[in-house]
Amino acid sequence: MQTIKPLSAPDIIDLWETYKKDDDLAARNSLIENYLPLVNIIVNNIACNLPSHIERDDLISSGFFGLMDAISRFDINLGVKFETYAKNRIRGSILDYLRSRDWLSVSLRKKIKKYETVYIGLEEDLHRTPTKQELAQAMTMKLEDLYTLEANINTTSLTSLEEYINAEYMVSDSNDVEKKINRDFIKQKLAEAIDRLPEKEKLIISLYYSEELTLKEIGMTLNLSEARISQLHKRAVLRLRGYLSRSKSDIFN
Repeated sequence: MQTIKPLSAPDIIDLWETYKKDDDLAARNSLIENYLPLVNIIVNNIACNLPSHIERDDLISSGFFGLMDAISRFDINLGVKFETYAKNRIRGSILDYLRSRDWLSVSLRKKIKKYETVYIGLEEDLHRTPTKQELAQAMTMKLEDLYTLEANINTTSLTSLEEYINAEYMVSDSNDVEKKINRDFIKQKLAEAIDRLPEKEKLIISLYYSEELTLKEIGMTLNLSEARISQLHKRAVLRLRGYLSRSKSDIFN
């Protein structure tokens, strides 16, 4: 099998200029080929938390269209790194596909939201991580049902904090000023919530969302397994979503 030689930085700049100036199809295809590994990286991060019936090929196809859209819309004169711009487009395209599948029922979504709120409430009351028995009792469910719910929660942790904020707090009929006020309020609450995290979880959130490292790269940085990083990341996202959920009433009331 022939190995494709990575393009040099000057070659990539030339391709961008040729494509944007002349709408050159060959240049566009070369850019797609160069940045295609971004799709695989993002699919790998998302797929590990999904149920087995979600086809990886479908995720790759969705991510591919996100990449093409990113290349088409990218403005080379803004001085923004393309990889950062493209990751958001690719991830958004994949999440749009998953939402279109509607693989979480309304009742399950309600249970997950309740779990997040109960978990944070118990943690604050007990000043420690609640046990499974305490969670089950507070949720008024059997222990085996709690384990099933937690397995489903693992499949929803792929949603980024930005996506969660958009879905939960940006109501469609509000105007631009209201949206900005809501977003600024939530960003403030999110910063406060992150500051309350344990140091290791706080670092993982920073590396994942700000530095855009993969879970594997974070594991190598912290000398922990990818599985352990994934576990800590899920716990941190659960805490943050719980904090934000409890702040939601402050926005609309």
